[in-house]
Amino acid sequence: MATNIMKDRINKRHMKQGVTLIDPSSTYIESDVIIGQDTVIEPNCIIKGDTEIGTNCCIGYNTKIDNSIIKDNVDIEISVITKSLVDSGSHIGPFAYIRPNSIIGKNVKIGDFVEIKNSTIGDGSKASHLTYIGDADVGKNVNFGCGTVVVNYDGKKKYRSTICNNAFIGCNTNLISPVIVNENAYTAAGSTITKEVPQNSLAVARQKQQNIENWSNRKR
Repeated sequence: MATNIMKDRINKRHMKQGVTLIDPSSTYIESDVIIGQDTVIEPNCIIKGDTEIGTNCCIGYNTKIDNSIIKDNVDIEISVITKSLVDSGSHIGPFAYIRPNSIIGKNVKIGDFVEIKNSTIGDGSKASHLTYIGDADVGKNVNFGCGTVVVNYDGKKKYRSTICNNAFIGCNTNLISPVIVNENAYTAAGSTITKEVPQNSLAVARQKQQNIENWSNRKR
């Protein structure tokens, strides 16, 4: 088939230019893609559009990259990246979804089951697992705990939030946009944040626990 002939030509061109394709027969690269030397493409990857991938990257198996820029020394595992930029030294995945208009800074970790949409993530920041960041401007060295959600949509409109440098977002925090978390601020795990968090502060937004003794005995 003509499609397979063109696919083989494209793959051979990249290999001659110093790109390693572990399994060329299962690797689909469109004609306008640019890939730097010493980058490794693992099996079952699809790379489309005007994508540019730098040097010394590892594009893990079952990854799809569409019209995106991937800088040098980036590792991507089993993830989807669309119309976005990932800067040098960052690690994406496994099972991450980088949606359009996202900018991932240098040395950032976007871990498993993390979704980024229309957001900027500053250098050195981490969202290691189970997190949604939509319509947000995130500073440098910010840590997102597991289960964090930037709640950007009220059913009619979308709103934007800002999380400043060195903020620490506790596990299972809901950030109700639009909201600002200032520099060096913390949110307590399980909080729903609806107001600005001042610099160097700890925001706690959860009801006080109440224990009803013998409740289960009465229920039975």
